[in-house]
Amino acid sequence: MADEKKKTEAPKGDGSSGGETAKADVAFFQKVVGALREEVGKVIVGNREIVDGVLTCMMAGSHALLEGVPGLGKTLLVRTIADALSLDFARIQFTPDMMPADIIGTTVISDDGGKRDMSFRKGPLFANVVLADEINRATPKTQSALLEAMQEQRVTVSTRTYELDKPFFVLATQNPLESEGTYPLPEAQLDRFFFKLHVTFPGREELHQILSRTTGTEHTKASPTASKADILRLQAVVRDVPVAHHVQDYVVRLLQSTHPESTTFDAVKRFVKFGSSPRGAQAIILGAKIRALMEGRYAPGIEDVKQVALPALRHRVLLNFEGEAEGIKTDEVIKAVTKSLPETAK
Repeated sequence: MADEKKKTEAPKGDGSSGGETAKADVAFFQKVVGALREEVGKVIVGNREIVDGVLTCMMAGSHALLEGVPGLGKTLLVRTIADALSLDFARIQFTPDMMPADIIGTTVISDDGGKRDMSFRKGPLFANVVLADEINRATPKTQSALLEAMQEQRVTVSTRTYELDKPFFVLATQNPLESEGTYPLPEAQLDRFFFKLHVTFPGREELHQILSRTTGTEHTKASPTASKADILRLQAVVRDVPVAHHVQDYVVRLLQSTHPESTTFDAVKRFVKFGSSPRGAQAIILGAKIRALMEGRYAPGIEDVKQVALPALRHRVLLNFEGEAEGIKTDEVIKAVTKSLPETAK
């Protein structure tokens, strides 16, 4: 117990100044994140950007959506990150015949000494880390069962509301919509994912490493390196990081530039139906804070904003019919905006 307490305590400054506290917070953040990266790297080959993206979502207290064709290790990546955390883990394999009660839980009749009563039996959603595997293979009705949990971190069944234990993360994987047997996620649910991350095919050297690790007798599994107290502490550190006004103003102008009615970019006017919601700006600000902390800085800059804008906005900017017909990718539109948007307002 003493070792566990020592492990979860954040380093503290001497109280002489806010600067010392900031240094201590940054050091603690880098220590925990570095340990998680190292542990995940024992199992997962490459994918550093994806790993950092998932960790960013967790440090922000939100959820991640990983998209890629089957077989790229999306499920293994999420499971490995869960193994590196001392948190309750549950996996839900989504299928077309799954019902909301299979996720949330259901009310059952219990028999206690001859006395029958109705009791609620919790579903797999009542965990700290929930792997929603192939989430877009379930019908929209079942997908939407996650909405309240993802936004409010609670579940309402009949007339009762049940609070979920914190921290709570939904790490979902989905196959590209072109795959057979998939259903598009409702826009309202997409908006509740902090980042949408694209898992790409590994390179030649990475494939060699994958084969070496997975076709022999050795089986490596990540060990817990961060506790619940660590994660909650990291989330508090992120919230304490200040953001300069000019950085926040850039994020506001970036968000406005994704809306056809308020943008000055022709590509947005022509191909975009709906721009990002304010949740997009919130994700960018928090993501920029976390990226700065990962690099040892206590304040984010505009470059941090540009680096996190793509995963924060690609699922929140919706193309119109012309954009889809022309084969335009949302990523292309967002990159064009971040590349040309002035860093200071005119």
